[in-house]
Amino acid sequence: MRVLVTGGAGYIGSHTLVELLGQAHEVCVLDNYDNSSPLVLDRVRKLTNGAVMAVEGDVRDDVILSDVMSDFRPDAVIHFAGLKAVGDSMTNPLGYYDVNVNGTLRLLRAMNAAGCTRIIFSSSATVYGEPIYLPYDEAHPLNPTSVYGRTKLMSEQILTDWANAGGGSAVILRYFNPVGAHASAIMGEDPSDVPNNLMPYIAQVAIGKRAHLNVFGDDYDTPDGTGQRDYIHVVDLARAHVAALDYAATHTGARPFNVGTGQAYSVKRMVAAFEAATGRPIPVVIAPRRAGDIAAMQADASRARQELDWQATHTLEDMAASTWAWQSANPDGYRSAND
Repeated sequence: MRVLVTGGAGYIGSHTLVELLGQAHEVCVLDNYDNSSPLVLDRVRKLTNGAVMAVEGDVRDDVILSDVMSDFRPDAVIHFAGLKAVGDSMTNPLGYYDVNVNGTLRLLRAMNAAGCTRIIFSSSATVYGEPIYLPYDEAHPLNPTSVYGRTKLMSEQILTDWANAGGGSAVILRYFNPVGAHASAIMGEDPSDVPNNLMPYIAQVAIGKRAHLNVFGDDYDTPDGTGQRDYIHVVDLARAHVAALDYAATHTGARPFNVGTGQAYSVKRMVAAFEAATGRPIPVVIAPRRAGDIAAMQADASRARQELDWQATHTLEDMAASTWAWQSANPDGYRSAND
């Protein structure tokens, strides 16, 4: 299958490329490298011995989208491109609506013009908001508490209407918290600025790039007071996209799937796991809660197991160890690479 991957040079996108190429799919990446590096695509090629066509551009650029669609002629699109930080979204709402919602609209228009009717969408468990019950299943009410979550929910609604109106297939993957790195340690999460996610921040503390980890709130209604999340290894998440492509080939309409492990770990538990993996202490400073954060998130991923034939296999120890292997081998990420 010919697959256009928007945001394919990003953390999740690049790991998904490896899985796609391993299943003999042809890939084309569209990325503006705003929070990624083109060097990661060389790592993908090295790991897979596969061809990766790449176009530098913004998903909101109609001309570039049209050119990519006509030149590559994708059978399906995996749509990762977007802004993704909860806290940042609260201070930059217009930017998030522009990139995440407007970008999705423009992509769908380009797909319509090219006759491409299948899309896998990178959504988020933040669409659920404060839990009425846990674990979340896909029937849980949708009430996001952040601008980021609202952009994802709006995009889900757009995709659902698009698929129902035109006979397309939209597979919506609601991620929980991706962590970890490829087993080769030559690919991993490489934020271009101060990390917004927990694990890369912990890793940068361990390597000596940051003095300490800020823990945003220790007064939540959780066993140790810190926020709990369902962390999923990025390779497991990447495999879910390949399974979703297979599903989209035989189904129409829109269908959401939770992609998580079903286990929730606190921030303090993640710090302990990373200390065990590295043998190094992680200094912690308690900071005020962040706007938009909630106490706990946990996935019911049974629909994905039943309908996509997918489930997570990596453990918390795998997540911590692979993150450290990547960070210690690449202390400055791709920016220090000599590929």
